[in-house]
Amino acid sequence: MGQDTQGGWFRSARVLILGLVAVIVVLGVALIAVTVGGSLTQVEPERVNALAESDDECVTCHRRTTPGIIEQYGYSSMAAAEITCRDCHEVEADYPGAEEHEGTYVLGSPTTAICERCHSVEVAQFNQSRHGLPAYVAYAGTEDLTPELLSVYESVPEGGFNPDRMRNALYAMEGPDITRFACESCHNIGKPAADGSVGQCQKCHLRHEFSLEQARKPETCNACHIGPDHPQWEIYQESPHGIAYMTGGDRWNWDAEPGTLTVSDFPAPTCATCHMSGFGASGTTHDVGDRLTWYLFAPISKRRPSWQDNQTRMQNVCRECHNENFIKDFFDAADRATEAVNAWVEESNEIVAPLKERGLLTAEPFDEPIDFTYFNLWHHWGRTAKFGVWMQGPDYVQWHGVYEILNDLAELREMAEEKLQEAGQ
Repeated sequence: MGQDTQGGWFRSARVLILGLVAVIVVLGVALIAVTVGGSLTQVEPERVNALAESDDECVTCHRRTTPGIIEQYGYSSMAAAEITCRDCHEVEADYPGAEEHEGTYVLGSPTTAICERCHSVEVAQFNQSRHGLPAYVAYAGTEDLTPELLSVYESVPEGGFNPDRMRNALYAMEGPDITRFACESCHNIGKPAADGSVGQCQKCHLRHEFSLEQARKPETCNACHIGPDHPQWEIYQESPHGIAYMTGGDRWNWDAEPGTLTVSDFPAPTCATCHMSGFGASGTTHDVGDRLTWYLFAPISKRRPSWQDNQTRMQNVCRECHNENFIKDFFDAADRATEAVNAWVEESNEIVAPLKERGLLTAEPFDEPIDFTYFNLWHHWGRTAKFGVWMQGPDYVQWHGVYEILNDLAELREMAEEKLQEAGQ
């Protein structure tokens, strides 16, 4: 074999080897692309309508008259578990609040006593929370409570604390034509029912789908926790947690099994994560005050009973993402900020005290401008500033909180001085 022939063979072999390597690389890249692409494509689980083939009498009739609720319930986990309409709605003829309906007796809106048959722990926790009787008493007062309900109310931390009655005065002034669409819309979450049970689970667990995702999303809490007196929804939106939710929440695991949530499911918290969800070392609760240190809603905030235990449960949630130094520094600083707001509210009491002592304020609530300024200072701006501190919403600490407190203090001093001068004192 000559040198030219031998060189040509080597060149051909080298081209062949390079070609094989190129083919292998291309196939490998293609395989990786297919694998990665497949893993990024989220396959939505098929939704199954458990009532699609149902010939149940309730389903058949309501499919014609109220098809929306049949559609919602058909896709619920309760329908999948073969819980029927009758299981929740049908009662004995003498059951308090029962209505005759197509030859049977029903509750149009099942009470917590009905929910309690399957969810006894959740209802017991709810009854010990601010969402229970304290929410209702905040507008209706305690006058209509039975001795049994009054005892329950006083056993709830917020009921025993019971710091103010001013909202009750507003409720009476505004009248039923207004309050049905105002106070009652939110505060009836703790209203007693005819059967003596307390509360309305459906305020948070919207009928009839009972979706975990819906109950866990902050938009559900937004139905009531919004506005000048408790703007938690607005504060959450500007907080680091809220920003994480709004920019990435569509990728979170909203249907994760209750009591098992981790940062893999929720890389940042929602309202439910901090206050209710089983997360880290803290178990699930339906007592929304179970992890709170202070009575932030009060004019002058005080620490709750067993606040150290509450704080530990809240910090267990924080520990899933933050280190001990961060947590300790934040809680110490938020405690000091809460006490600073308390001091301004105490100052407002001292400004008004001489007017009360000398009978220079009328007995009627909210009948002159000074009543509104005095009320707004703690009820709107004081509470907003404290909520802003603990939920990390700087604009609501500053401009919708402390700035307004200082402004109202200046107005209050001027109003009080004018009244004293008019009275020759």
